[in-house]
Order: sequence, then C-alpha cells, then structure tokens
Amino acid sequence: MPSRNPPPPPAQALDQQVISAIRKPGRAGITSQQLALQLGFKDKSQRYLIYDALEALLDGGRVESGKKGRYVVTGGTDTLEGNIDIIASGAGYVRLQDGVGKDPSDVFIQARHVGTALHGDTVRIKLEGGRGARPEGRVLEVVKRRRTEFVGTLHQHQGRLVLVADDQRVQRPFMIPPHEAMNAREGDKAIIELGEWKDSRDVPRGKVLRVLGKAGEHQVEMHAILAEFGLPLEFPESVLRASEEVANGCTPEEIKKRRDVRTVPTITIDPDDAKDLDDALSLRKLENGHWEVGVHIADVSHYVRPDTVLDMEAASRATSVYLVDRVVPMLPEKLSNDLCSLHADTDKLSFSAIFELDDRASIKAEWFGRTVMRSRRRFAYADAQAIIDGGDGDFKNEVLTFHRLAQVLRKERIANGALEIGGNEVKFKLDEKGRPLGVYEKVMGSANWPIEEFMLLANKRGRLGGKTKGRRGPAVRLSHPRSAGPGEDRAVTRVGEELRTHPRHEQGRGHSARHQSPVAGCAREGGREHH
Repeated sequence: MPSRNPPPPPAQALDQQVISAIRKPGRAGITSQQLALQLGFKDKSQRYLIYDALEALLDGGRVESGKKGRYVVTGGTDTLEGNIDIIASGAGYVRLQDGVGKDPSDVFIQARHVGTALHGDTVRIKLEGGRGARPEGRVLEVVKRRRTEFVGTLHQHQGRLVLVADDQRVQRPFMIPPHEAMNAREGDKAIIELGEWKDSRDVPRGKVLRVLGKAGEHQVEMHAILAEFGLPLEFPESVLRASEEVANGCTPEEIKKRRDVRTVPTITIDPDDAKDLDDALSLRKLENGHWEVGVHIADVSHYVRPDTVLDMEAASRATSVYLVDRVVPMLPEKLSNDLCSLHADTDKLSFSAIFELDDRASIKAEWFGRTVMRSRRRFAYADAQAIIDGGDGDFKNEVLTFHRLAQVLRKERIANGALEIGGNEVKFKLDEKGRPLGVYEKVMGSANWPIEEFMLLANKRGRLGGKTKGRRGPAVRLSHPRSAGPGEDRAVTRVGEELRTHPRHEQGRGHSARHQSPVAGCAREGGREHH
C-alpha cells in the first residue's frame, strides 16, 4: 500500500519550524532545498509550503536572504523567540522555544526592556549578556499576541477612562477613547479589545466590546470570570433555536432498533445538587446465579448530529465547566438537563455496557450497544451512603450489591498498580443571591465507588473491545467467552457499524460525543461527570 504524505502543519507551526531550522547553522545560513529536506518535505509537490513560509518571514523582517540563496535569521544568532511570562515587578522571563545553546533556558527581561509585550505573548528578543549564568535580553517585537481581549474595571484617571485588567500579570492600563466606550462608566466591569500598539512609550488603547455591569456585583463578577478564561457567557441564538427544534427520540420506531432494558431495576447516584444526570447503573440476578450489571450513559449522539450548529458549538466548548454557583454546559439546557439527562421515571435513549459478573466480579460475558432505559430512583450520594452504612431504603439490595462488587473491582485495580489520588471536595454555602456564607468539606465516601468503578470498567472493556482500522475511529465489538449465535453476530456487526466514529480534522478544538468511544466518553472528577 503506498505511503501517504503526512498532513502539513498549521502555518504558524511551520513558520516556527522554519525559523528554528534557519537558526541552527548561524550566519552560514541554509538554502530552501536544505530546509525542505531537513523538515521532512521530500515530496516536491509540498515544497510550496516552505516557500510560502519563507516569503512570509521575509516580509515580516524575521529572516533575510544572504549569499548564494542562503537564509539567516534577522539580527544574528543572538536573536531568539519564545513566550514571555510577566512577573509582579513588571519584568519578565522568556521561555525560549529552542533554548540557549543545547539546553532550554529562561531569558530575563528587565521591566524597561519588555516593550509592548504582554503576559503570554510570543516575542522576538535580542540577547544582551546577563549576570552570571542567567542570560538577559530585550524584546525587539511581539510576534503574536496570546490574547487581544481583556476583562477589567473602568476608572477615571486625569479625565480619561482607563481599564485596569483583572489579570494582575497585565500591568499596563488601557486607555478607552470616548468614541470607543459604548457608554461605559467609571466602576463598570467590561471586556475590551486591544487596539494597535507599537510604541511602548504610549498607553495602549482599547475598545469596549461589552459592558458586564457594576464591578463587585455577584453576577457581574461571575460573568467576568467566565470572560477572563474565554468561557462563553451564553449560547448563540442559532444554537438555542436548533436545540428547541430537537424532538424526544424515544419513539416506537427508535425503541425497536435498541436493546430494551427499561424493565431492569436501574438507579442513578449523583451529587444532591446535580441537574444533569449523565450515567446510571442497572442490576438483576440471572438464573445461573451471576449478576447482570448495566452501565448506561445518555446517548448524546442521537440528538447532536455531525456538522450541525449544535455539534460545532459542543466541539468548540469541549466540555462542561463547573463553577461555584453554576455550570457552563457544553449543550443547551434542553439537551443537557432534559433529553440527555437520565431523570427517574422517564424513558431515555442510552449507550450501555452490560456485564455478566460472578460474585468475585469476574466478567463472564459483556455486551455494548444502543439501548433504551428507565431509571427507577435518583439517589444522592448521601442517600446511598446511608444504606451502605446500615440504613434501610428503596433498592437496598441493588445498592449493597453494587457496593460489594465495586469493592472487589477497586481492590483488584489498586493491587494492579492503579494511581489513587485522595482528597475531599471543598464546597461553598451561598445565599439566595449567590454570595458566599461559608466553606465546608464534602467528604468522599464509599457511595462514590459504584459509579466510578463500573464506569472505569466500561471504559476499559470498551477500549479493549474496540478496533481501529486505518484512520477510522474505535468500533465497539462483542467480546464473549462462548460462541455467539447467528442473530447475536448480526446484531453486534450492525452496532459496530453504527458506532464507528468518522475522522474530522480538529485544530486545537475539543471533541463532542461522536469523537469518542460511546462507552468511554465520560471522565469523572471529584464525583462529578464531565462529558
């Protein structure tokens, strides 16, 4: 089979590779042909990428053409690039992308030599000696801004409106011209965009993009935190409209395509304040004395179709984010808290891993596929813990059996070298306006184990059962110690075909549900599920 050329790197990454390769021979320089071979572009049809990168670097003054068509870095070998970290004094350290000499090194930049660089920017610097073994330098130019939007509080200073950034590492105030203020006033919290700034002697100018409200108010400060870390404040109207058009998928036609486990006793165990119930466990005893344990997660991919606005929004968000008083969901509320949340006494579409286990939690059979399920009871961790500790309640037998089997799985996992990171979760007591009243430690008890252990088992077995062919994603397959019947083979083949994921080129973006193995799409942190 002929080998395929690797996909070209992004333009920015290629520029940096070219700069690094040109820098190595110093003033001797390097030709474009040598560059192409050194960077692995053996196919002549792709060498235009090298020429485009060289042209851009020449236009930007970062490289220059020397004798006999050889390229050298502008300013000589003492001109380097890296990312700058600004410290409290206003000085900075540049982590060089190639290091000084053989080893990576930080170059110290005094505050007066930082220029127009802001924290996190990619900068080009010139080495200027240093004290002892620590090299020092000055910033010549900002190659790329880490960010161009900043969140902060507006103040009046000498009759001018200025914004002081919330990020203490951004120590320069931004002047806001009156025509760029959007009616913002002193004391407002706002998001601004940095304008053109080339002379460090000038005050950088900004344009107000959004006024969040009065600084110090709870809701305003929470929105400021979201904006500071680049988290979306709300869903676009197009995404909300698309979510409202999604219909409940539990139709008779869809149910016929799935394994129906609605009659099997099923429960969820979550924090008491959880709104999106992502996973559930089911249990029944088989005639041979073994246990059938089902691990179920919501079938998000049934509702979020590839390349729709819902899918693209979910991919850009990558995950749900949990703050002190709210969740920034990956999907709109109709999906995250309704259609894709496994509420009790409601039929739900799901992906499931169903195991046949003996009393020692050894797997005797397993099945993976699409199901329709129905939770019988929602447990908070405290409810389940009370039963484990000797109390009574609904589904006591199921809770105790889950706990006993989970203990076996947990003991075996730890004996096999699993990393166990302990620690309790810190929670805040808030009043009706979201203001903190106190802090308490949420103890992680053994009621957390069943969901965690069986989800880990489903992830592990799902990955082992999957098969990757070429560039296609994981496909779920039946793994069974006995021979499966003809009907089972056909069913599993169909499920495997349906569950294969399709490749999609992502540049720095998260992946939504379809990019994951359906039974391995849930990572747990602190007792919460993050999809």
